[in-house]
Amino acid sequence: MRSGSSSRRRVVATAGVAATALVLAACGGGSNGSGGSSGGSGGTLTIGTSDKITTIDPAGSYDNGSFAVMNQVFPFLMNTPYGSPDVEPDIAKSAEFTSPTEYTVTLKPGLKWANGHDLTSSDVKFTFDRQLAINDENGPASLLYNLASVDAPDDTTVVFHLKSENDQVFPQILSSPAGPIVDEEVFSATALTPDQAIVDGKAFAGPYSITSYDLNNLVSYKANPDYQGLLGKPKTGTVNVKYYADSSNLKLDIQQGNIDVAFRSLSATDVEDLRGNNKVQVVDGPGGEIRYIVFNFNTQPYGAQTPEADPAKALAVRQAVADLINRDEIAKQVYKGTYTPLYSFVPEGLTGASDPLRGKYGDGKGGPDAAKAKQRLQAAGVTTPIKLSLQYSNDHYGPSSGDEYALIKDQLESSGLFTVDLQTTEWVQYSKQRTADAYPAYQLGWFPDYSDADNYLTPFFLTKNFLSNHYDNKQVNDLILQQASTPDAGERTALIKQIQDLEAADLSTVPYLQGAQVAVVGTGVTGTKDTLDASFKFRYGALSKG
Repeated sequence: MRSGSSSRRRVVATAGVAATALVLAACGGGSNGSGGSSGGSGGTLTIGTSDKITTIDPAGSYDNGSFAVMNQVFPFLMNTPYGSPDVEPDIAKSAEFTSPTEYTVTLKPGLKWANGHDLTSSDVKFTFDRQLAINDENGPASLLYNLASVDAPDDTTVVFHLKSENDQVFPQILSSPAGPIVDEEVFSATALTPDQAIVDGKAFAGPYSITSYDLNNLVSYKANPDYQGLLGKPKTGTVNVKYYADSSNLKLDIQQGNIDVAFRSLSATDVEDLRGNNKVQVVDGPGGEIRYIVFNFNTQPYGAQTPEADPAKALAVRQAVADLINRDEIAKQVYKGTYTPLYSFVPEGLTGASDPLRGKYGDGKGGPDAAKAKQRLQAAGVTTPIKLSLQYSNDHYGPSSGDEYALIKDQLESSGLFTVDLQTTEWVQYSKQRTADAYPAYQLGWFPDYSDADNYLTPFFLTKNFLSNHYDNKQVNDLILQQASTPDAGERTALIKQIQDLEAADLSTVPYLQGAQVAVVGTGVTGTKDTLDASFKFRYGALSKG
């Protein structure tokens, strides 16, 4: 996760495949039980985080900090139960393909918003229509690339009309940042709705409602007794989330028992230190987070809009960066093993993941190779040292980002092939400037929207993508669309690997680290393992303390 594309992606028609019906019947609920039992079981839990909220309007943000709030308070048609990456109906009773290009969802009857408004199919249609209409550059509308239109023939029936047949990832997308359902009586149809208006309007129907909202300072939640979804009754009735500008203060407060949970983001050194503290528990979970460098194809050295524009030289620059980055050094020196080297565009553990970058760049075994980088640049006629402007965010990807990018700068410059102008910007400004061609090369991290290889391909490498980095490869674009509608698992896996091979040649991005989920909790806190699952969503309702 996450940011938005400047325009909605177009879907190229793919070869038609006979669709098989996919029926996802509601399954009794996750580990907390199911359905509309009243309230939470009492108690108060305080969670600390250094993440930032951009906005809680689902049409206007595509970042981890904002989505963390949405997961607690908005309903989804499809969601992942605790402990599983596979989606099931949430406020829906059933969901199925009723034709190759029609996905029909039936809502549970009698759904209500916290403000008393009826939650009907009209709200669902409104939600997806406004996502596409607003199409905010920092929003998730790009995920709806295959959505043609939405019908609401009655109060509990929603029909999604899709552009291409047999979309294997559309049910997952309904659980993604594009999926939170909003109240049409509170939200604007054509513009982002201010956070306070959402809170004042009590436009919530998830496991919790927000009772107090001080942006990036303190947000308070109360269990929603009317929630009828998959995740069931929250284990804790009241949750307060405190936001930290400095992760050292986050560490101090969890150490001293001032908060019950610290989740995102403590430094690797702090996590290592806390593992030896018997007053807290450090809980690890599967991680789909990746770190990567994005190249702007217009403004990078020899980019299309530079005076010395030359595609071959621009590629050689990207290849030289891939040759020089020492992933293992960054993982061990900066992150103390909480991240591991990544040589692919799809992280290890997901179906279709491969590691084409390992053999193609550096020493061919995962290490750097300055001689190979020099040879590439000379062959392309690139004059060295290359002046490279490299940007990173100092407040979004944890306190170690400064050390991470100082080390990358050193790795590039120590070869004698680069002179790096390293700059940093706070996230709120960073997220705007990166899509305005301000950064020739820059840091991003990705927290998956859904647990499928597609989520590491579609948002990045379609012609219209959320990176807005002017990358365009029609073959890659069409293969991404093809894999998304290929029902045979073996064929789809082969396509996913082919896309990664093509991307390894183009290097629109250079991925280099894969991380785990880590939470630090007080010794009396339970349920952390339940929510640190392969859905990659941190749901407060699973947590409780003795």
